[in-house]
Amino acid sequence: MIDLRFVRENPDAVRASQRARGADESLVDVLLAADAERREVVKRADDLRGEQKTASQAVRGASAEERPAILERAKALAAQVKDAEEAQRAADAALRTAHLKLANVIADEVPPGGEDDAVTLRTVGEVPAYDFAVRDHLEIGELLGAIDMERGAKVSGARFYFLTGPGALLEFALAQLAISRAVAAGFVPVVAPALVRPEAMEGTGFLGEHDEEVYRIERDDLYLVGTSEVALAGMHSGEVLDLSAGPKRYAGWSSCFRREAGSYGKDTRGIIRVHWFDKVEMFSFCPPEEAAAEHLRLLAWEEEFLTSLELPYRVVDIAAGDLGTSAARKYDIEAWFPSQGTYRELTSTSDCTTFQARRLNIRFRDGEGKPQPAATLNGTLCAIARTIACLLEVHQRADGSVYVPKALRPWLGGVELLTPGMALTAAVPPLTA
Repeated sequence: MIDLRFVRENPDAVRASQRARGADESLVDVLLAADAERREVVKRADDLRGEQKTASQAVRGASAEERPAILERAKALAAQVKDAEEAQRAADAALRTAHLKLANVIADEVPPGGEDDAVTLRTVGEVPAYDFAVRDHLEIGELLGAIDMERGAKVSGARFYFLTGPGALLEFALAQLAISRAVAAGFVPVVAPALVRPEAMEGTGFLGEHDEEVYRIERDDLYLVGTSEVALAGMHSGEVLDLSAGPKRYAGWSSCFRREAGSYGKDTRGIIRVHWFDKVEMFSFCPPEEAAAEHLRLLAWEEEFLTSLELPYRVVDIAAGDLGTSAARKYDIEAWFPSQGTYRELTSTSDCTTFQARRLNIRFRDGEGKPQPAATLNGTLCAIARTIACLLEVHQRADGSVYVPKALRPWLGGVELLTPGMALTAAVPPLTA
């Protein structure tokens, strides 16, 4: 959530942020009114407790004649204090409700506009040219025996799939490559739970306007995560972190689940937009003043990973109207998909400033030893299903085979090409003593 003091002192800036997002700016006034009401209620409760304390002290020094009246006054004050404390609890709840409805304040540098107004910062790599009819990733995957959408739908419904044979091996290879690179960069690897409590979902900003995208298990009041960001943030809820040695960084692997409620008719073919996929997610806790620099570091690690896969891509600065609730700024990396003749999102990284940490009560000690809200940042290192789709398309050959980037070969037995009908043992790293 936003720093309440910032909202009091800069209401116009927060209203402007809401407008830029295409969100309701009147929520700022609702929050300010709830804040003023709570402060008034708190003052009344404090004043009554003070009167009650004075009355209690007066009883001890009162004469026999004075005592009945003072006791009656003390009794009346006790009832008023009880009512005032109940009013304070209600005001606290109303303030929190209003506070949770406001999205994070966008960074000054964020481009204006909506989904189609992202600004391209740079384009890296050459778009490949082919002297044959380009296949899409599903056709290639079926030729290789790597993707089975038909049986995925039979078992689980639309937008589910099986990765089989070389497709499954590609999943494992990408996961190992991503984790090994993250560990080399200083991230702690984490296998994160895919089921979390409501507090973690709310704390990271994935309920409210986003709850249509989320799978909920009502019987147990648990949610399936759409990203391990949720579990990684919630892991340190209510804690004071030691950031004296630098940012605390995790690389989380988990399965991810998204209802894709607003995507009817979009990307219905293949594994670009599905209900379930696996992902390696970077997550960082750092002091707020270091967040912008940490954001660029996460972006650089994402670029290095895609470069290692020999994929052409572009980096885009996401416009205000397309930012998630928690993000103050977000960069996407869009890779080239030959069958569509365009760039599509493959990874993203968001600076959430102190928004999530305030909700989850995650703090660090500043230079004076005082606890302060930490900043949180996240970045997708590898969304595996979509990355497989991109690899199959970009590196396809006329005969249906697929070139294997050099960085992936150690995890695929050293093979240089995936070919239809190939022996799977050729793509499995040999056992070592």
